[in-house]
Amino acid sequence: MPYVETNGISMYYEIHGRGPAVVLAHPGGGNHLSWWQQVPAFAQTYTCITFDHRGHGHTRDVRDDPGAAAYGQDLIGLLDHLGIEKAALVGQSMGGWTAVSVAQTHPERVRALVLANSTGGIRDPELDVHINAIKTWHPRQIWAGAYAPDFPQREPALTFLYQQITAWNVRRPANLGAQLELAYSSAPIVERRIPTLFLTGEGDVLIPPPLVERVARQIPHAYFVKIPACGHSPYFEKAEVWNKIVLDFLQG
Repeated sequence: MPYVETNGISMYYEIHGRGPAVVLAHPGGGNHLSWWQQVPAFAQTYTCITFDHRGHGHTRDVRDDPGAAAYGQDLIGLLDHLGIEKAALVGQSMGGWTAVSVAQTHPERVRALVLANSTGGIRDPELDVHINAIKTWHPRQIWAGAYAPDFPQREPALTFLYQQITAWNVRRPANLGAQLELAYSSAPIVERRIPTLFLTGEGDVLIPPPLVERVARQIPHAYFVKIPACGHSPYFEKAEVWNKIVLDFLQG
């Protein structure tokens, strides 16, 4: 299995397909397997790179793990190892923090940016109020918001698979929620005019669409798209629709 030594950890990664590089950064409840519906579609046109964040899947964390604060530099180490100078970064939920962290510190390495059900740590006063409220939620309430309430009834097999992928993260970092404290600026994205897409589900209760749209307005050239009849995980709930939107954006 391929690993790279980066930023003090052994990071697991996979490469599929050929073409311009696209990196898929998974959510907090996922790992590289989260993208099983995306890789076959993206790899037809792109070099598709998936990986496990530290503390997820095959990537183990370390003592006194810095958690999400290190995700961006972890990814830069992977890109350096693969000899990739520039890539499109697609971040779902927590993965959005990783993508924006790279855009913040190494904007010249980012060809395009997709923030899916994520603001990537770009702050807004109304968003901050909501984040402070989430901190008071019970973990079960948070995990219940991972997809639309009716998703288990509509798609019991997919729901079971989602839960199995999540359960594989047996050493999830204790400080995973600390990512909510990270604050990044939209300035490098605006100044470099990095093509940016904000993509969300209309029923997302974890990061409601109106708050994502407020953050999107900070980036004048950004696109905002809302997918109906799904929650916080459209990439999993409505994969064909999600894939088409992202691929059309990247090809455009």
